[in-house]
Order: sequence, then structure tokens, then C-alpha cells
Amino acid sequence: MTGTALFIQLNPNDDVAIACCDLPPGTPLQGDMVCRALIPAGHKVAVGTIVVGAPVRRYGQIIGFASQLIQPGDYVHVHNVSLGDFTRDYAYCADAKPTRQANDPATFQGIVRSDGRVGTRNFLGVISTVNCSATVVRAIADAFDRDVSWRDAFPNVDGVVALTHNTGCGMGDQGEDIDIVRRTLAGYVRHPNFAGILLIGLGCEANQMPVLLASQGLEESGLLRTMTLQAMGGTSKTIAHGIQLIHEMLPSANQVRRETVEASHLITGLQCGGSDGYSGMTANPALGVAADLLVESGGTVILSETPEIYGAEHLLTRRAISEEVGEKLVARIKWWEDYMARHLGQLNNNRSPGNKDGGLTTILEKSLGGVAKGGSTNLVDVVEYACPVLAKGLVFMDTPGYDPVSATGQVAGGANLICFTTGRGSAYGCKPVPSLKLATNSKLYEHQFDDMDINCGGIALGEETVQEAGHRIFRAMLDTASGKQTKSEQHGYGQNEFVPWVLGATV
Repeated sequence: MTGTALFIQLNPNDDVAIACCDLPPGTPLQGDMVCRALIPAGHKVAVGTIVVGAPVRRYGQIIGFASQLIQPGDYVHVHNVSLGDFTRDYAYCADAKPTRQANDPATFQGIVRSDGRVGTRNFLGVISTVNCSATVVRAIADAFDRDVSWRDAFPNVDGVVALTHNTGCGMGDQGEDIDIVRRTLAGYVRHPNFAGILLIGLGCEANQMPVLLASQGLEESGLLRTMTLQAMGGTSKTIAHGIQLIHEMLPSANQVRRETVEASHLITGLQCGGSDGYSGMTANPALGVAADLLVESGGTVILSETPEIYGAEHLLTRRAISEEVGEKLVARIKWWEDYMARHLGQLNNNRSPGNKDGGLTTILEKSLGGVAKGGSTNLVDVVEYACPVLAKGLVFMDTPGYDPVSATGQVAGGANLICFTTGRGSAYGCKPVPSLKLATNSKLYEHQFDDMDINCGGIALGEETVQEAGHRIFRAMLDTASGKQTKSEQHGYGQNEFVPWVLGATV
């Protein structure tokens, strides 16, 4: 990465550089080259001539093709760059290499459950099996938010969390759609950040309670209780009984303490939302360094958002530990191409207005920056949405790009920490799991300080290296896993962001 205080060129083969601040027309760049138009901060300026139809490269990779003649100093964005077909070499396993093992593996203060799994928080959860029971679920949790006298007697319990959703009925009672709902709920029920769970249904929904429990291998116990409104006799009785059941769980839930555990017990979901032109050169690669450090300590990182690695998947298949793992990733890409075609959409156009305003021109550019979150270690496994993540190392989980849906799948798969990069200011939390927010630029960090945990903008300003920022992020991950609250936790984010993937039609 080279440049000046005005711009950064990420790769010597790149056709563009990234503006570090607003560059007015006439601003000298290098040699005789000057800006031929206003280049907003985080956006791209051409550093050479690009003829019509020629590829445009950033990160040393193709991000699109020139739709008109681009001259040195021109503003490069959607008006003169378009997508086009090109061959990607999957080269399975070509770049796979032995993972370095840390001489002194990192540790954190975790909560060890009876089965050996480790949590980073200690909540009680109230979860709806269907939207019809959502109001009751919220009322039960709200009772513990209004009257906090219980906290003095049970100081080791972080709170009572209500998780509701908009599905569970209006679908078949068999098939892929309801299977996803059931395994997502089961993943949360089993999550080590929950000491106990109260599941509440209506009684007549497609997602029947007995089938949910049996299909997911769940059994009722003192810390997993179930009921339905219809069996209890309505709203008031269900709320009252639910409050009583949570009170009964509190003494057991309080019997935990944090102890020193190896970072191998940390499973971190990697997310990015509200990306901008800085994402791929500051926060995302810095998070990639932190991801490598966790993997070297024996931990796990989950990269997801399949539509937002589209066009960059070849960088992951080259790092696959086997051809089988690489082919599993390509199979998910092909599934998404078919899925989008059936819904009359295009997988190659998944950018939000905020992405474009932030300087991202094509999905290829966004994907190349997004993949950087996964660091440089081998891709060890590919799993479907909300499936348990059992492998150690870099794992890819197939999810939509929509952050709440994606992170919900990661948590269901076992993630006990989320790291979320943003260049536009996404506000997000993820109970029962803490979510660290990483700002890609200093302006955002200062403007939205109440929401951002870590500033990575110093990389673009030359104040620190990607490696230095990555080590700083890794230390913050360990501190957060040990109990330090994130900004989103302080604001109370995390209950409304539980959004299971609704795959099929609502009927």
C-alpha cells in the first residue's frame, strides 16, 4: 500500500487510487497528473488511462470494466464503470499453507458451562416459536427490565432477553424453510451465552413445539421450559406463569463465575454493513489480522454474507484445505445465482445506496474488500445457514448479506462474539452475544462515537499500520469476551436484531 496524504494506491497493478480526503479539481496527484473532477473522500481516482472495455483493477483484482474512456485524474465510479463477465480461477487449495500456531495462546475470562462449552455472557432467554407469541415474550422480559430489584440477589445474570421474529407459521410444517427456522431457534436455545430458556408458542402454528423439540434433539428441563398461550388459557395467564418460571431459573443461572480459558473457545462472527471505500483498506483487513491471531490461538472465525463475497470467492477457494471444501463454497454461489434468478433479481448488483455514496462502485469491489475480514488462514469448512460450527479456524457460513439475518445465523451456529465493520455508521447489537463495532474512517468514529467501539481510520491517515490495528482489535475482542461491555450493549441493542432467514414464500 503506497500513497501520499491525499490518496492511497493499494496495489502497484491497480488502475485507481483511493482519496484520503475530498480532492477538488486541479489537485496535484503525482507527476503531471491532477484531478480532473471532484473526488470525494473514500472514492476512486484513475492513475492511468483505461480504454473502453478494459478491466478496472483495485486490490490487484478486477472490480469492473470501463464503460467509457477514463483518463488519469478522472473520477472513477458508476458513471464510467460497469460489470462484465470474466473467468475466475478457483485453483482449489493452491494457496493453502500450514497455519502458524501461537507460542503463547491468548486467553480470556469465560463462563464455562457444564458441558465444557464457553460463554461470553450469562443471560436468560425468552424465545417465541412463532410471531403470534411475540407480545407475550416481550411482556415477560419487560417485567424484568421494569423491576430490577432481582439484580442485587443475582448479580451474575446479565439480563433477561426477549427474542421474537416474524415467522414460524404461514409456511409448510415440513421442508427447507421451516427446517431453517427450527435449527436457528435450537442454536439459540443451546447457546452457551444462555443459562436458561423459556420457549413460548401459540399452540396451532406450523412450528409445533413438540416437533421443534424432537427434531432438534431438545428436552425440557429446569433450564429449558416450554408453554403455549392456548394451553395456558390466554395472554395474562401466560405472562404471569412465564415471569414465575424465569424467577425459578435465576438462582441456578446465577451460579457461574468467569475463569481463565484459552482463546480456542472463542468463535467470532465477522460482519460488515454500511461499507464504504475505506472498508477494504482499513477496518476489514485489520479485522483480518485479528482473525488470523485468533485462529493461531486455536479459535474460530466465521465469514458469511454469500452475496457479498460474489466475485471474490476465488480468493477463498485457493485457500481451501481440500477440493471438497472449495467445491462446497462454489456450490453455495451457484445456489444463490439460481435463487436470485427465481426471484427475478441479480446477484451481481447487491449494493445499497449507502455503499455507492461511500465509494463502492460494483459488487466485485465490495466483495473483494469484504473477504479481507477473513484474514489469510486456510478455509477449513463451509456450512449452511445456522448449522453448528464445529471446525477450528476460518469457516464460511452461507447467509444472506443482510446483516441481522446473517449474524443471527452465525450466533445460531455458535458464535459467542461478533465483530462488525462499518463505514457509514450501521447501528447494531446481537443479544445474547456482544458486538464490537469497527469504524473504517476517523470522521465516522468521531461523528458517531456513541456507537463505535474501535477506530480504524488511522490506517488511512498513516497513523498506524494494518497489523498494529489488527493487534489492537484482537485485544479488544479478548476484553469484550471477558465481560467488557460494548457500545451497543450500553444502548440496549440486540433483541430486535434477531432475524431468522425466511427462505421461501409466506402463504
